[in-house]
Amino acid sequence: MPEVIGRSVPRADGPGKVTGQTLYTADIEHKGMLHAAILRSPVPAGKIVRLNVDKARQMPGVKAVVTAADVPNVRAGWALFDTPMFARDEVLFEGEPIAAVAATTLAQSRAAVAAIELEIQEIPPVGDIDMALAAGARLIHPKLAQYGSVPGIVFNREGNVACKYAYEEPGVDEAFARADRIIEDTYDFGRQYQGYLEPKGTVVQYRDGRYTVQSGHQYVFNLRDRLAQFLQIKPSDVRVQGMAIGGGFGGKLDFGPEPYAAVLAKATGKPVKLIFSREEDLLAATVREGARVRVRSALDKDGNIIGREFFTDHDNGAYSGELILMAGLALMFCRGVYRTGPIRTQFRLIYTNTSPTGAYRGVSGVPMISAIECHMDHIARELGVDPRAYRLAHTLNNNEKLPNGQMLHDAAILMEAYAEIEKIAPWEEMKRTKKPLEGVAIGSTVWLTNPLPASATVKLNEDGSAHVLSGTCDIGTGAMAQGVVGIVAQTLGLDPANVHVVQPDTDVAAYDGGSQGSRTTRAVGRAAEHAAIEVRQKVLDAAAPLMQTEAARLTLSGGKIHDIEDPGKAIGLTDILMMGAFASGPIVGTGKHAEQPIPFDPGCAAGLAFPTLPTPTYHVHMAKVAVCPMTGNVEVKRYIVAQEVGKALNPQGISGQIQGGVAQGIGYALHEGLRVKDGRYMERSLEAYRLPLAVDIPEVEAIILEHPADEGPFGAKGTAEPPIVLAPAVIHNAIYDAIGVPLNSIPLTPENILEALERRKSA
Repeated sequence: MPEVIGRSVPRADGPGKVTGQTLYTADIEHKGMLHAAILRSPVPAGKIVRLNVDKARQMPGVKAVVTAADVPNVRAGWALFDTPMFARDEVLFEGEPIAAVAATTLAQSRAAVAAIELEIQEIPPVGDIDMALAAGARLIHPKLAQYGSVPGIVFNREGNVACKYAYEEPGVDEAFARADRIIEDTYDFGRQYQGYLEPKGTVVQYRDGRYTVQSGHQYVFNLRDRLAQFLQIKPSDVRVQGMAIGGGFGGKLDFGPEPYAAVLAKATGKPVKLIFSREEDLLAATVREGARVRVRSALDKDGNIIGREFFTDHDNGAYSGELILMAGLALMFCRGVYRTGPIRTQFRLIYTNTSPTGAYRGVSGVPMISAIECHMDHIARELGVDPRAYRLAHTLNNNEKLPNGQMLHDAAILMEAYAEIEKIAPWEEMKRTKKPLEGVAIGSTVWLTNPLPASATVKLNEDGSAHVLSGTCDIGTGAMAQGVVGIVAQTLGLDPANVHVVQPDTDVAAYDGGSQGSRTTRAVGRAAEHAAIEVRQKVLDAAAPLMQTEAARLTLSGGKIHDIEDPGKAIGLTDILMMGAFASGPIVGTGKHAEQPIPFDPGCAAGLAFPTLPTPTYHVHMAKVAVCPMTGNVEVKRYIVAQEVGKALNPQGISGQIQGGVAQGIGYALHEGLRVKDGRYMERSLEAYRLPLAVDIPEVEAIILEHPADEGPFGAKGTAEPPIVLAPAVIHNAIYDAIGVPLNSIPLTPENILEALERRKSA
């Protein structure tokens, strides 16, 4: 049987998706199922003066109307418990749920929502981080200090700051005092909507004191625990069954419609479906946060960076999600992949009267790394040196440390990545051949992996096929459908078509950290590999007496057990399995994976949720753009990626991830931005929110670099997040190169670029 690992094997879930056979949450039907709708706040901030649902309860088809009065008066959250299920006395963002209705039809539930009598005394919103940080600013959470939180994590909170982390190494002030030159930049980043194909939705049933939740969710155990918090019940009283997901990108890691459907299901005794409309999903989605990053570098006479300040402020929105766990990224990324001398860094997560923000591919790292890479180009230009050469002269090498004390043992891979791009796009030639208003740029970074633990179970069936059960789903990346399937198939000598992934179910799967943070192939794949190795050994142990030999002499491949020393002797796998089912029972293996401790400096990283992150990977991107002086539009003419992946389990799948991530990064750099005015989104539909089109994205030239990792399954590392992380900065810097005017914001819309061109004319 040919090798599976390293080949471009078709996705196991592909046929079902392209033929319409795959069932998504919206496809679920149950007898007597009701349809739900939510009344949301029409204003960003205000006091609820009057809420009357009596008329709504009398509307045709209505079975239940619930408000804050019908649920426990508690606050829940991922790590900081600041979020109510329903607004009770006040609303903190436009779109905050106030009431929910279940009716026989969706039209009836929406009509009932419209009949609810709501009076709100509007308050001027704290609409952005500047307003939130201003002296005398109204406190969005006056009782912030009283909120509970996960033990062991330090949240320095005060005023409108949900979380503050600061650290400095000795010698920062001295470095700036003796600097020959100081260069400072401030960069503003907009919000970015995940834009998944499938809006959030759920179906919930309540029976015999337990909730059964069917949702396309990235992290079913987190959803289970969040529901238990809101409902004040045991986690074991909630069963979450994962459905096929039409994309997530981090936007489906926390709760969405599930708590409201759960309360309605209990109130009615009927299954309740709640599917967000696209406009509703966009309004309430936990999008990538807006951020402001200030970078200040001290340089000596030779242009070396001898000190750095890195201050990053992130817009939390009205309530806290995963971002509050990301403070440590400021410490890890404040140097980028360059030598800087001593650093001073600060991270703040700031409440505003806007929709809560959250994870999006490359969570919080995108603005931080973008700021570093844009700043490096600015330094090079101020010094009058080549940006690529300047980077190469200051890039970290093997066995140099991040500021948290974590060692990068293999950072020299960055030099390899630069060299590989140079082979197909020589830098000097790219610069020499560019036309007026064309620009080129290059950038590099390290990326790290989510460290949550993983588990998997592999069961061999009597027909020789296998099922894989985990608490993680495939959100479209192929990490389960290609990566984990390939790992199990290779280990057991099976055709990948005979390895089937079971959707996650919190009642039967062991705990797992979900599909996030580039962890699935590496962590769940490792757990599945352990489980498959156990299964393989059980098969060989069962075959040994039948083949009158020792298990150590046997191997499993192509659906047969072979004697290594007697190649003509073999027995079919199905024969073993059929006999085993009646004799010793089914053949099942379980595996788990937990990260090994990484040495770090406890003096700077103590109290962080993630003082270190495992499995660094290394990346270099290059772009060429052309700017239209009449319209301000930018054409990305060429885009090249050199990405280190450990071992490429499925090269085609990895190339697809690179293409998709770069597309999202280009979209963020040039088009996508949820603008906020007076606490309200200005873009309220996909017609207004400019997602990139196929014509906007070039065919990405992907160079896959393989450096197998000892701790990864067959040497694999995570691949999904890094492609988006560098793209915004590289596009920004290429535009800077094209027009010669700095643009310290993302996205760079045509209006921004035309304004910059006007500034250039008048300069």
